[in-house]
Amino acid sequence: MGVVSAELTKYACNAFLATKISFANEIANLCEAVGGNYEDVRKGMGTDSRIGRQFLYAGIGYGGSCFPKDVRALIKTSEDEGSPLQIIRKVEEVNETQKLRLYEKIVKFYGESNLSGMIFAVWGLSFKPGTDDMREAPSIPLLLKLYDKNVKLRVYDPVSKETSKVYFEGKVEYAVDAYSALNGADALLLLTEWREFREPDFSKVKNLLKNQVIFDGRNQYSPELMKMKGFQYFSIGKPNV
Repeated sequence: MGVVSAELTKYACNAFLATKISFANEIANLCEAVGGNYEDVRKGMGTDSRIGRQFLYAGIGYGGSCFPKDVRALIKTSEDEGSPLQIIRKVEEVNETQKLRLYEKIVKFYGESNLSGMIFAVWGLSFKPGTDDMREAPSIPLLLKLYDKNVKLRVYDPVSKETSKVYFEGKVEYAVDAYSALNGADALLLLTEWREFREPDFSKVKNLLKNQVIFDGRNQYSPELMKMKGFQYFSIGKPNV
């Protein structure tokens, strides 16, 4: 393989995976509009060996150092060479829009004019679990948007406190653990699917929150369980309860 082909292969692989993520998010948003459940759609699609199960999870978009950089590199190269990649440009556009999907849900539930002075607990800041990497993290545009609306943000991430300060210092309160972030909050926002957030003590969560509302940007909980536990629950591509 030649050098140019090798470089294109690397970029194409990451761009294709980013495409799967944006496609998944678009279908999840459609599920909400028509009354479907994206979890069922995802599982059905995953049984097709031509598609596979990986990178079909819906959420609030991708981030990090690889996918955004490689997608943009392909877009720029294609335009510079007079062969623009329209699909890849849309992948990026969809991803940037998806990062504010939870904001749209928050505004629809509360009303934008009512956000000022509210307190939101936030679980997770990094672009994915297992890293403190904040580059292109979906938490950044969402939390800055809420900060601009005078929302008080009490955040917890297991490892990203220091790396997140370049974006959030002076704008958020850092909690010492997941549960202390909840105390008296109007809602919980789950933005990174850290393992410790997957099976919390929901009785404790319920008692600590001022209002039992969860906006789950990573689809970690089932609507049925949330309804049974007494939460109002909003996720991506699944029924609200």
